[in-house]
This record gives sequence, C-alpha cells and structure tokens, in this order.
Amino acid sequence: MSRVYLDWNATAPIRAEAAARVVEAMSATGNPSSIHAEGRAARLVIETARREVARLVGAPEAGVIFASGGTEAIATALTPHWLVAGTPLTFAKALIGESEHAAVLAGGRFPKEATLRVTVSPNGLIDQADLEAAIAAAEGPVLVAVQLANNETGVVQKIAEIAALVHAKGGILVCDAVQAAGKLALDIAALGADALILSGHKIGGPQGTGALVLASEATAPAEALLRGGGQELGHRAGTEAVAAIAGFGIAVALAAAELDEVVPRMAALRDRLEAAVLAKVPEAVIFGREVQRLPNTSLIGIDGASAATLLMALDLSGFAVSSGSACSSGKVKRSHVLDAMGVPQRLAESAIRVSLGRGTSDDDILRFVEAFETAAKCLYKRANAA
Repeated sequence: MSRVYLDWNATAPIRAEAAARVVEAMSATGNPSSIHAEGRAARLVIETARREVARLVGAPEAGVIFASGGTEAIATALTPHWLVAGTPLTFAKALIGESEHAAVLAGGRFPKEATLRVTVSPNGLIDQADLEAAIAAAEGPVLVAVQLANNETGVVQKIAEIAALVHAKGGILVCDAVQAAGKLALDIAALGADALILSGHKIGGPQGTGALVLASEATAPAEALLRGGGQELGHRAGTEAVAAIAGFGIAVALAAAELDEVVPRMAALRDRLEAAVLAKVPEAVIFGREVQRLPNTSLIGIDGASAATLLMALDLSGFAVSSGSACSSGKVKRSHVLDAMGVPQRLAESAIRVSLGRGTSDDDILRFVEAFETAAKCLYKRANAA
C-alpha cells in the first residue's frame, strides 16, 4: 500500500504549478536589481509574487518583505527599534506567548532579559488578563508577539482582541501566521496586527521562502536584519531568490483561490478522524478541542504511551505524522506548548500531531484510524500494565 502523508503542518508537498514556475524562473537570466531587459524580467517575477502575497492578507504591496523563511522574517520583526507611523520608537520589552514557535521564543534581536513570557490558559488561548497586566507593568509601549494559530494544537488565538489591548497602550503586535495561511481567511486590517509572518513551504511553495508583511509601510522595523544593498525596499539586503519567490507567489495565489473549497473539506475530514479515534480509543485526548482550531490539525495523546514509539509504529505502517513541531532537530521530546497549557507530563509525552492537507482523502483517514487503534491499544495496555 502507498504511504499516507499526514504531516502537512511541517511541510506541505510542493504544488506542481509552483515547482514548474521555479524551474521556468531558474532558466531565465537576470539580476532583479539590473535595469536591462533581463533584469526587468526578473524584477517582474518578484513583484508579481509580492502582489499575490499582499492580496492573500489584504496588505499593501510595499509592505511585503521577502525573506528566506518564517524564521528570518520573525528575527527581522522582533527588534526593539521600529518606525511607528514614521516616528522612531524603541521598545524596552517584548511580550511573547508561552506557546509560540521556537523561533519567536528565541526573542529575535531583543536581549534575553528584555523578553517576558505571557501565560496561556489550559485550552491554549493567551491569558488576556496576564497580557494586560504585563503591558501595564511595562515602562512604556511594548512589542507583543502572538501567533494566529498554533503549529502543534491548531488553537486559533483571538488576535483582534489582543491587538486592541496592545494598541491601547501604544504598542505593536507581530503575529506569526505561518500555519494559518491557506487554512484560514487572512485580513491584516481585521486582525489588527502590525505585521504578519508567512512561510512558503507551509502552503505548497518551495522551502527557503517566506515573508514579513506589514500592515503599513510607515510602521516597520527601523533596521534591516541583513544589511548591505537596498533590496526589498531597504528592508533586506542580498539578491532576491527569484526562482523560489516565483514558486512562493504561485502557491499563495492557488491557496487563496481554493480556500473556500479546501477549508470545509479539511475540517470535515479532521472531525471524522477525531470522532473515529475517540470511538476506537476512548482513552485518547485531543488537545484544544474546546476552542477554535485550524481545520486540519489534531494533537492526540494517550496517557502513559510513548510518542516516539507510537510515531515509529505508525511510520512502519505507512503513515507520516509528527510529535508537535518539526523544527526540533528531528528529536522527539515533550511539547513546550503542552507544558504551557499545564498538561501532565505523562500525557504530554504521548502527544502526536496529525495534520491534513488538500491531498488527504477519506480512505487516508480510515486507514490511519485503523493503524492508530492497533498501535495505541497495544501501547496503552503496556503502559498501564507496568
């Protein structure tokens, strides 16, 4: 039987259209900063992709800054020095949600002592009372970093409410929307975020692409992370990766066009998977199930079972799933997201993430549930017999 890929949150398979566009762009010659015909052709490729990214989130084209991926875009945004409505402003503190991606938890260009963690509730949502208290306790305005959707649990944060709290005190909100793109409708103005982070390979584009998207070009990091030339409107030095950006742009356009069709279908498949898992393995726990989540994501635990053993059993049965984030050097370890949610250690150490995509079928779900039931019951009995 063919293998079933259920790790779309780690990397979505590259779209055929995106791969073709990459190859096409690679065969062309021209530096996008050159003014001759070849250079202008390369520039057109980049600006076309910039337009698609801007359309996806309702941002101005001049607010789209291409980067090598979400991590670089995050490091660019997490700086104490910003221009806010054109006026230089230095933030003494960065407030970061405890369940953020590791790239955000690293704090970017803020000193370690200037980054403070904001707690999350047991359901995975940011504790807004804790956030409001932290903002009030800070001396001056702060930069706040909260993701739109968690990469492990799929929990969707109340970003518009958080943005209102932040802006009331003169701060700015940086929102990691890497997992949300292609799975939720995105409108940067409605969200109230000052900046969004995107990643190409999460939506079927090539790896090594991403973007920092600004709600207004007048509110932006004051200093580039990579300095040298004046590329990306002065926000990122270095010759742009034209071919990769071309593929990113096509993937974004396809994701936007298919959103209304793909999202309900993924949500139905996820609900079917979870209902079947709970029916077959009543001991299973699905984290964050009581709040809004991404339509494609299920984080499942079985108290006392080993995530590493469960992953290996499923892999041998032909299923690719993961244990939370795939950005941890290939290691299986307890989720910091579940720790932040207060999940007991034994249960947290059993969690595996199943993430679906546009290519997931009903048969894939049925086959996965059968394999999961076999592996999970064996591990649960073994764990509770010890």
